[in-house]
Amino acid sequence: PGIRRMAFALNTSSGAFIYAPTAVYIAPNPNSPAQGPFLAPADPMAVVGGNIILARRTFVMERGGEAVWERVLSRLPEADAKQLRRTLLVTTTAIAVNASASKEAVDPVVQLTPVAIAASTPTIFGVHGSVKAKNLMEFVRDVKGARFTYSSAGVGTTQHLTGEYLFRAVPGLDATHVPFQGGTQVNTAVVAGEVDVASTTLPTAFAYIRQGTMRAIAVASHARMRLLPEVPTLAESGFPDFEDRSWIAFFAPANTPAPAVLVLNDEIDRALHLPEVRERLSTIGLDPQTLSQGEFAGYVKSEMAKWAGIIKATGVRPD
Repeated sequence: PGIRRMAFALNTSSGAFIYAPTAVYIAPNPNSPAQGPFLAPADPMAVVGGNIILARRTFVMERGGEAVWERVLSRLPEADAKQLRRTLLVTTTAIAVNASASKEAVDPVVQLTPVAIAASTPTIFGVHGSVKAKNLMEFVRDVKGARFTYSSAGVGTTQHLTGEYLFRAVPGLDATHVPFQGGTQVNTAVVAGEVDVASTTLPTAFAYIRQGTMRAIAVASHARMRLLPEVPTLAESGFPDFEDRSWIAFFAPANTPAPAVLVLNDEIDRALHLPEVRERLSTIGLDPQTLSQGEFAGYVKSEMAKWAGIIKATGVRPD
């Protein structure tokens, strides 16, 4: 039960997924006064600076948090247990993109410690439900003058970068980016006919796709999605075989003892293998994902290198 709350720390009480840096504080006891809503600090480095982030505005693992923490501590040598802080950062692909774009941004490998990945979902491209095109290439080729608009959740997001990279790869296309603040507006703009294409994700677009007001016509992954088996991949649509997965992951403060990091990775992995956790993530379009701590650290480095290349190729700079 305790570790399940740790996994569900990825969700707000309404069930929506958090796509902003979030401090998760494991309380020393269930009656800790440091109770409150999820915290999305503007500066992820706040997580590195102390155990409780922006006092009393952190998430507490109520009724079971102490049991989880005691289990973690019991698996560590005494010296490492004493050094271990009770703060983790739950954040997204954005931390790798920002580090790729600016030396002033937080380096998630140097200034933080990668702990574990939890879930990911690929970028999808959606159009108005009335559009007849079978895939993204067919759509852009049918647009008059090859001119169209596409929306994303903001300048420098992976959905924006992926759109720029793909549409520049096809000679003759004239795509205009329309940035919004958040996934909901990205989708409603297409449904309302204000924008031609949404570069979006399934968790935010699923309701519109089910209603038929939006239709997915491409997925930025190497394989088709389980929930959208009829939607072709980019490669199947005639675009480069490019994968853009928005991921959610856990990071610890820098210099966290290695044995502690391995134990935390194992506990999170254990939670993500619970059938009810996997089902909850899958039903909203997220793929549960587990990697060893070493594999995840390597994956973060590869993501930073990938996005650095895309940023250089497109000239886009994240806000």
